[in-house]
Amino acid sequence: MSDTLELLKELIRRESVTPEDAGCQDLLAQRLQGLNFTEERLNFNDTQNIWLRRGDQKPLFTFLGHTDVVPPGPLSAWLSPPFEPTERDGKLYGRGTADMKGGIACFITAVERFIAKHPDHKGSIALLLTSDEEGIATNGVVKVVEVLEQRQEKIDWCLVGEPSSDKKMADVIRVGRRGSLCAKLTVLGIQGHVAYPELASNPIHTFAPALKELTEEVWDQGNKFFPPTRLQVSNFNSGTGAENIIPGTAEIQFNLRFCTESDEETIKQRTVAIFDKYNFDYDLQWRLSGHPFLTAEGVLIDATHAAIKTITGFDTVDDTGGGTSDGRFIAPTGAQIIELGPLNESIHKINEHVTIADLEILTQVYEQILVNLLVN
Repeated sequence: MSDTLELLKELIRRESVTPEDAGCQDLLAQRLQGLNFTEERLNFNDTQNIWLRRGDQKPLFTFLGHTDVVPPGPLSAWLSPPFEPTERDGKLYGRGTADMKGGIACFITAVERFIAKHPDHKGSIALLLTSDEEGIATNGVVKVVEVLEQRQEKIDWCLVGEPSSDKKMADVIRVGRRGSLCAKLTVLGIQGHVAYPELASNPIHTFAPALKELTEEVWDQGNKFFPPTRLQVSNFNSGTGAENIIPGTAEIQFNLRFCTESDEETIKQRTVAIFDKYNFDYDLQWRLSGHPFLTAEGVLIDATHAAIKTITGFDTVDDTGGGTSDGRFIAPTGAQIIELGPLNESIHKINEHVTIADLEILTQVYEQILVNLLVN
C-alpha cells in the first residue's frame, strides 16, 4: 500500500462532517513532526484551523485545503459505508476521497518526499487547513487570513487541492473562480380570500414582471477567462398550502455567479433598479460569498504546467469553472493561486471515489511543483 493511500484511508475513517474535523488535523500535524514545521492552531468558534510552516524566508509556498466533508446522505444508497474506506475495481470509495481528503493526503506525502530529498530548499513551505469550507465558511480560512495579514505574513504562491481534474488526473487546473452573490428577497403583499382579490394584494402577481426582467437581464459578456455573469433563482416560496387564500408574502432566493466584468455594487444597483420599476413592496438582503479572482499568468502557473508535463507527458488546460473555493480568501492578499486536485466527477455524490493510481500521479505532480519553485 502506498503512503498516500494509507494516509487517505486514515483520513476517511474520521467522520469530519462540516464543521467537524474529527482529529484529521491532529493526524496531519503528527505526520509532519520532525520535519521542522511550526504548528499553530487558529480555531474560531466551532471551526478547527491549523497553520503549519517550515522556514521563515520568502518565497512562501502554501498548500490550502479543508478536512471537513459534506454529509454522506442516505447510508443505504452507498455500496459500502461512507466512512469505511473501501477498495473496489481500482478505486477507493468513501466520503471525502475526492473532496478533498485525497488532495490533502497527496500534499502531505509530497512534502515528506520533497524534504527528504531537498532538506535545504529555498523559501518556506506551509499548509493551511480548515474544517469550515463545506459550511458557511465564516470561521475558517477567512479568519486565518486576517491573522496572517495583521502580522504581515504573506503567502506568495498558494495551491488549493480542490478536485479540478476532469477526464484524467491533472488535465485541468483552476486559475480563478467566479464571484458568488446571494440574495434573499421578500415581496410584501396582503393576504386575503381568492374570491375577493380587490381586498388583497398577491405578491406573486406583483413580482412576476420583475422576475421576468431579472432573469432576462444581460449583466455582461464575460471575457476570455470567464463566462458571462449569470443569475439563477434557487428557491421560491409563497402561500399557506390552502387553495383559497391569496398569500401575504413571497420569499425568493437567487444567486449570481459573476465574472471580473461585473462587481458586487453594480449588480446590486441594477437589481434594485429593476425592482423599483414595478409597483410592489419588498425587503432585499444580500450576502457576498466571494469576489471573483484570477491568476492569469505567473511563476506558479508556469511551474505547475511544467510539473504536469514532466510527470504525465501531456499539457494541462487552464480553467475558471466550478463553484467557489477558499482560494477567494487568499486572492485579496496578492498571492498567486491555482487549484489542482483529483477528478471532480463524484464529489458530493453517493459512492464518492478516487482512482487509486491517480493518487500517486498527483503526489508526484505536487512534489515536482515544489522542486520547480523551491529548488530549480
